[in-house]
Amino acid sequence: MRLRVTLAAAVMAAAFFVSAAPAAAQDARRGAALAEERNCAACHGERGVSGVPLMPSLAGQQPQFLTLQLILFREGLRAVPAMTEPVRGLTDQQIEDIAAYFAAYPPAPDPDRGTRDAAKAARGAQLSVQRHCNVCHLPSYAGRAQVPRIDHQREDFLVHTLIEYRDNQRVGTDTQMNAVMFGMSDDDIRAIAHYLAHR
Repeated sequence: MRLRVTLAAAVMAAAFFVSAAPAAAQDARRGAALAEERNCAACHGERGVSGVPLMPSLAGQQPQFLTLQLILFREGLRAVPAMTEPVRGLTDQQIEDIAAYFAAYPPAPDPDRGTRDAAKAARGAQLSVQRHCNVCHLPSYAGRAQVPRIDHQREDFLVHTLIEYRDNQRVGTDTQMNAVMFGMSDDDIRAIAHYLAHR
């Protein structure tokens, strides 16, 4: 119980830092140099559009969301082995700069998304309304502040992430996504991911 409370407190502290951080402190030019130094493109693609299965695209992502995730990786509060080395030793300023760099690119469709299935996309659109996805992620699904952009995201990454939320294998800064995904079938999750990837 003490560990759970400690982790929750640390996540809240990171969230507070992101919301309190001045936007003017971010410098996309410095972030570009850091992204090249850390070889971010190897997984997240040139200009932040991922061509690697299960790796998210970062182009056009909310800078506060990126900053928060990088802090969670750096502090060991999100266990994603592929991110351990890239964030090692990054300062808060460097994290903000990297976030600004990726946020500055326009979002682009998943290069591997394949052909749009009209019926599947319509089902996904219906489910996204029923689950009120547009309340937090906005009607454009572009996200805001610490809520991520989810349109133009890799379909396989969305499926994987939403299943993790449903099965309580992943949490954000709160448990809201776990509650939203509770009881959803794999087919419904695939429909939502397909809709978002093909908007």
